[in-house]
Amino acid sequence: MHELGARRWESTDALTAETRRIVAATEAMMASTAHHLSEGIENLRLKAIVHELPDFLYVKDRDSRFVFANAVTASSLGLERADLITGKRDFDLFDFETARRHFDIEQQIMATGEARIDMEESYVLPGSRRPICRLTSKIPLRNDRGEIVGLIGVSRDITERKRQEDLHRGQASLLEMIARNEPLPMILEALVLMIEAQLDGIDGSVLLLDGEGTRLYHGASPNLPGGYSRLIDGVTIGPKVGSCGTAVWRGQTVIVEDVTIDPLWEDFRAMIAPFGFRSCWSTPIATSQNNVLGTFALYSREVRRPTEHEMTLVALATHIAGIAIERKRVDDRIHFMAHHDDLTGLPNRAFLKERLASILDQARRNNRKVTVAYIDLDNFKDINDGRGHAAGDEVLKETAARMANSVRASDMVVRLGGDEFLVVLVHQSSHDAGITRRLRDLQKAINRPIRGANGEITVTSSIGVAAFPFDGATSEELLANADRAMYRAKELGRNTLQHHDGGGTPVGMPLGEQEELHQAITGHQLFLQYQPQVDVATGRITGLEALVRWNHPAKGRVPPVNFIPLAEETGLIVPLGLWVLNEACRQARHWQEMGLAPLTIAVNVSAKQFADPDFATHVAEALERHRLQSRWLELEVTESVVMQNAERALAMMETLRGLGVRLSIDDFGSGYSSLAALKTFPFDRLKMDRSLVEALPGDKTAVAIASAVISLAQTLKLSVLAEGVETDAQMDFLRQAHCEEAQGFRFSKPVSPEEIPALLRARSL
Repeated sequence: MHELGARRWESTDALTAETRRIVAATEAMMASTAHHLSEGIENLRLKAIVHELPDFLYVKDRDSRFVFANAVTASSLGLERADLITGKRDFDLFDFETARRHFDIEQQIMATGEARIDMEESYVLPGSRRPICRLTSKIPLRNDRGEIVGLIGVSRDITERKRQEDLHRGQASLLEMIARNEPLPMILEALVLMIEAQLDGIDGSVLLLDGEGTRLYHGASPNLPGGYSRLIDGVTIGPKVGSCGTAVWRGQTVIVEDVTIDPLWEDFRAMIAPFGFRSCWSTPIATSQNNVLGTFALYSREVRRPTEHEMTLVALATHIAGIAIERKRVDDRIHFMAHHDDLTGLPNRAFLKERLASILDQARRNNRKVTVAYIDLDNFKDINDGRGHAAGDEVLKETAARMANSVRASDMVVRLGGDEFLVVLVHQSSHDAGITRRLRDLQKAINRPIRGANGEITVTSSIGVAAFPFDGATSEELLANADRAMYRAKELGRNTLQHHDGGGTPVGMPLGEQEELHQAITGHQLFLQYQPQVDVATGRITGLEALVRWNHPAKGRVPPVNFIPLAEETGLIVPLGLWVLNEACRQARHWQEMGLAPLTIAVNVSAKQFADPDFATHVAEALERHRLQSRWLELEVTESVVMQNAERALAMMETLRGLGVRLSIDDFGSGYSSLAALKTFPFDRLKMDRSLVEALPGDKTAVAIASAVISLAQTLKLSVLAEGVETDAQMDFLRQAHCEEAQGFRFSKPVSPEEIPALLRARSL
């Protein structure tokens, strides 16, 4: 029996020589005392050695009950002494599925008499969350008559080895993904998951530094709460911007043991508190030349420092992430060079071919128009011949820049080659208002003299226009017809604009709606309605938002969505906004003269209004003209308005604050919202966007974001108003979240000025 057992153990190299000797001795001993297994091991010296073994060693009877186990086996199962395991079965120690799997294997071994050598087992031990991996061998135990009376098990913990194998496989898989040029978000997510699989209670995140080197954007965070990821997306780096923003600013690892007390998190504690994180360790991701590309961060819900093992994994992660991001940037650069003109940086014909087909397909599905303008510079050959090709190149670069600055972000300017360009105007509404003006403004921008080394150069252009779907259903048809219209423009004397209509007549796109809107502003067709803003705790009306409406003499009521974009496009938003400002101030003063309690009147301010250097003067004049105290006027601006030119916006806001006017940031939480805007600009109130409020309280992500926004705003001493409140459930959530004010159909739709007194009396009861 002893010799047979020794030969069996020679088949595995997983056990030490000493373990094999002990097992063989144990077999012999157990065989001699099998008739009374519970009496234990008599040899005290052997027993002491067995308990010192690092490997798991145990003996079970025919019913898979433990007869004996060494100390390390008992300890791994949460037992203080080895003798406490006697009489127990795996069903007493593991979950049912694990215990059943062990029992079935052991019963098969004892039924067949065949040993099972080097089995890999994986299960979760009591008190642990991560599976343990072991290499186990189980051998039937016989008495001196050859009868099987139990089994002997020997096992070695190979968890760390398996983790290392998983880590090596993960690294190989990531490098394959990089080599296959798979999308960067997929690679980064796989990287974060690989690191998280090696750690307990840790969530990982990758943030990418933008091209300007000022903001961090989402790269990958598969297990971070979505609400938190959205809040930090776009955060500005700096010397005191949490762990990640500071790590990029410093260019070195930042370890924060407790975000609730560390000064680096002072401005972000209210934001992170709802998500339960306590520690955050961030390491820059850098190129081989130490240029920072982003950060790799680990979050823990415990107050602690990272272990040496965790930092080793972070070093590995940042190295792989750096390779992936650099590869993506190189590929993007190659793609850019293949699809853009070297001289001007504009998209080229290859890019146009790829994009225009999809633009037309989208326009077809959404019943929208697309206009293409084929532009050829007049007599450009004379510039090259008379001034030289260097001067010609400067003209092309300056002209390209002017065209790019004259279109919207959704439009496209393409250099077709030589002195030929194409402008694609996309996402138009069904009417044509504004197209002619925009194209003529573009032509004027091209015509402005260009200052060169050898004096001024004046360039004119001939433009041919074709519109989808009227002038062509495909890219090829549109371009061909726009080209024909451009040659017709040259035939008519150059520096003209022609639209394709089959006969070559000049462009005559209607501008009727623009003229009608101008008449509406000057002809008393506009009027204001007011929507109440209420105190969440008491229901009392605290303010009113002024909302402009158009009563068209022929069409009746025109919704704001149908004329505000037209006003923005044509520049009529400035006189329209000035009319709204004065009318709101007049009405507010009129209510006060009626004996109503003063209320704050909120007026929306457009980007063009805010950019007007005289805007503060207009506000002061309106307040003085209507004898309204400035504290009863609130101006609402969106974040995009103030971020267009932060320095100029800050100066304007300081001037307005000097007048005593209140300022609020409107539509906060719609799309990208910058936390920096709340700290940089002197706002009094934050208006939470209706797109966020409407998801409350059923959407967990919306709940987390709304709670964080409210908490953060209050930390910055801003009041918070929720827009678009329509249900009692939304109101209950806002009350519990300590949101001060709300606005929406839950309280009242926008009403006429005449209805306000009755509404105020009803709300004061």
